[in-house]
Amino acid sequence: DDELQTDGNRSGHFRNGELGLAPTNEEVIRIIAAQLAEIGDQFDKEIQERVVNGLVQHFRNENLSNEEITRHMSRVVRELIRAIPSDMEQEKAMLVLAMVLTKKIVNTVPSLLRRVVNTTLNYMNQQFHNYIVEMVSA
Repeated sequence: DDELQTDGNRSGHFRNGELGLAPTNEEVIRIIAAQLAEIGDQFDKEIQERVVNGLVQHFRNENLSNEEITRHMSRVVRELIRAIPSDMEQEKAMLVLAMVLTKKIVNTVPSLLRRVVNTTLNYMNQQFHNYIVEMVSA
């Protein structure tokens, strides 16, 4: 039940009214988060504005279900992974791309924050849950 937060902090859980931190190695999580942030900064420069604007239009379309938007986001991430040369594991690159796209979309249209974050979390849970667990436990 441990969760990796994008800022590198461990998630907390309330127990008897108090915030209890999940038992993990905080330093390992901070190192992973710093590495992902560095990779994200590199990818950020490669993502074209038209890609972000296309995703924004999908998120703004109230007629599309969350599943349809998640599938579209998955297609965009797969297309970007082919377009951006990278010497890292495909799962890691795709995970970082999803987080960078989320940041860029929210920076473009802050009112979409909730929908974008929820969709990204669903996408990451569907596609990368085991990878994230392995990365944190390694």
